[in-house]
Parts: sequence; structure tokens; C-alpha cells
Amino acid sequence: MILGDLLGVPVYNDGGTRLGRVADARFVVDGAPRQLLAEARLLGLVVSPHSASSFLGYERTELRQPWPLPALLRWRHRGSFLVLWEDVAMIGAQGVRLREGFAAYSPALD
Repeated sequence: MILGDLLGVPVYNDGGTRLGRVADARFVVDGAPRQLLAEARLLGLVVSPHSASSFLGYERTELRQPWPLPALLRWRHRGSFLVLWEDVAMIGAQGVRLREGFAAYSPALD
């Protein structure tokens, strides 16, 4: 699977209710890098109920300038959440379906 194919795909809960679209993916780097790059693993997907466009880096809480951009992008992505990869039940032609009882986390990066 190519990650770019997931961006913009609709996301549904286990009951079939549409929650939004995949706006981004989060990775973590475990351990020390071997050679030049460390191995990364997919932590989860960021789901945005209003827009599947990028956060353009403004999910980082300390970014405040230039003033109109962070305010606009935070408003545009209001209600967004991070869902862990373990909570993804299925990826199919109709979109991404989450498992029952999935947890929604803040997409903000400190």
C-alpha cells in the first residue's frame, strides 16, 4: 500500500458513520538509527472532519506566525483527531473503517 493512496480517503466508525477523511499519517522512530536513517513505524492516521488538506505543519502547538495561517488552518481542521494504527479494522475500496471502541487522540504536536 502507498501512503499517498490513503490521503483524502473517507473514514467510518464500526457502525458506518462517516467521521471525516484521512488528512495525515503519524510515524514514530524507534531506537537509534542504523547508518543514516532510523527505522520508522506508522503510529496512526489523522482524521479531519472538515478538510482532507494538509495541516502544513501548523499542528505544532508553538507555531503562531504568520498570524492568519495558523488561525485559519486550526479552524479548518477543528475536530481532527489521531487514531492509532491498531484501531484501524479495515481499509477497502469504500474507505477506512475503525474498530469498535477506538480511541481518538489529539493531533497536536508539541
